[in-house]
Amino acid sequence: MELSRRNTGLLVAPLLALAVWFITPALVYEPRLVATIMAFCLVFWMTEVIPLSMTAFLGVLLAVLMGIAEIETAFQNLGHPIILLFIGSFLLARSMTRHGLDKRIALFILSQPYFQKSLFRLFMGFSFISFSLSMWVSNSVTVAMLLPLMLGVTQLVCPPDAHGKSTAVYFLLGIAYSASIGGISTIIGSPPNLIGVNYLAQQGVSIDFLQWMYLALPISLSMYGVLLLYMRYFLKKSNYSQQVVKAYVAEHQQQRNQLRQGEKITMAVFVLAVVLWLAPGVFNLLGMGRAYTFMGTYFSESTVAVLAALLLFLIPPGQENNGAGTLTSEDLVKIDWDTILLFGGGMALGQLVVTSGLADVIGRSITNYTDPEAQVLLVFSLVFLVLMLTEISSNTAIAITFVPIIIGVLQGLRLPLLYPVLGVVVACSMAFMLPVATPPNAIVYGSKQISISSMVRTGFFLNIVGTVLITVWVLLYMM
Repeated sequence: MELSRRNTGLLVAPLLALAVWFITPALVYEPRLVATIMAFCLVFWMTEVIPLSMTAFLGVLLAVLMGIAEIETAFQNLGHPIILLFIGSFLLARSMTRHGLDKRIALFILSQPYFQKSLFRLFMGFSFISFSLSMWVSNSVTVAMLLPLMLGVTQLVCPPDAHGKSTAVYFLLGIAYSASIGGISTIIGSPPNLIGVNYLAQQGVSIDFLQWMYLALPISLSMYGVLLLYMRYFLKKSNYSQQVVKAYVAEHQQQRNQLRQGEKITMAVFVLAVVLWLAPGVFNLLGMGRAYTFMGTYFSESTVAVLAALLLFLIPPGQENNGAGTLTSEDLVKIDWDTILLFGGGMALGQLVVTSGLADVIGRSITNYTDPEAQVLLVFSLVFLVLMLTEISSNTAIAITFVPIIIGVLQGLRLPLLYPVLGVVVACSMAFMLPVATPPNAIVYGSKQISISSMVRTGFFLNIVGTVLITVWVLLYMM
């Protein structure tokens, strides 16, 4: 079956690319070629002809070979701060796994009688942690930290059925989706939020931490409610056994006793990282402008993630690691470099949409065919467009690419900026169908437990619901 899907991709990708080329004769060479390359890469991503990270690199390389990108600048996004955030957060998660802190957290939830009652209740417990953490910590950090814990839990509570199928895929996807949904709640929860706030500030529209939360939290809570109902439909089919969970908790009861030194150091470094991540938002909320500027300049999310990782390499956990650090060089090769390269390549590919002029063409097309009086259709179209485009590129790249275009569209139509831009930025984190769309999707895909087809099938419904919910909330705010 895998071979058949790969062969299908090899056949369909060039055919779709040619089709896009021939139906876009009105475009000038560069945006036309980028649209063609994006169509080709989309098929490769869907059919996994080659590793997803390599597909992103292939798209950028094609642009270089065809003369629409310079090799000196085409791959600059591999050094983007978000990549450093990935590396640092993966190393934090690796330290949790190495020293057993993830198992301690899992045991705490598994040992609670309320959550033992059913698989769905267990999912509620873990998904709420994912949702809540991602409000205050980057959603990529949250999922990277929870993933090893979730893999252990799903092996225990999601046994395969008679046909070899398991509900573990929905458990893992639900944790990733919870992080994406929770991440829209605060300015610091997801990179597109920060990008949107920055672009609005450039237009003289300021929005503070509390105001963002006041507007975005209702959207995230309503979407999280939909997610719980949706996942309950899948998880109720599992062959769940409460006795297995109780036996597991009893067997590992000793692991809930005194913390080991490695766990203490990992917890201390993680708490330090969280404090530094939260500090700029707190200072902004308290009106401490100079402190906010200082923290934002010297302690960005990426800087803090790398600092935390370095501390873990520097601080030895007593005698547990023979005098070496809490992390060692062996841990460097055990983080998910494929996901890191996927996100870097996806950002590079998304940037081509801007530099080629394709983004500008899309923006003008929307303006030309949009009636400023038809606000429902306009908001729905903008949200749906960005949400679906995010599926084929990173949410950060799409936010950087399309938020300024959409601001231009709104200004051209003489419409207010704040609420539609909020909706578009939130939509950047609401893509659930492909790994490259958001960091949580990419991270759980990296577990090798989830196929592209499963993610597409599960995420499509949530994409549609997300589009409708965002549109409704934005229109309510605009009334």
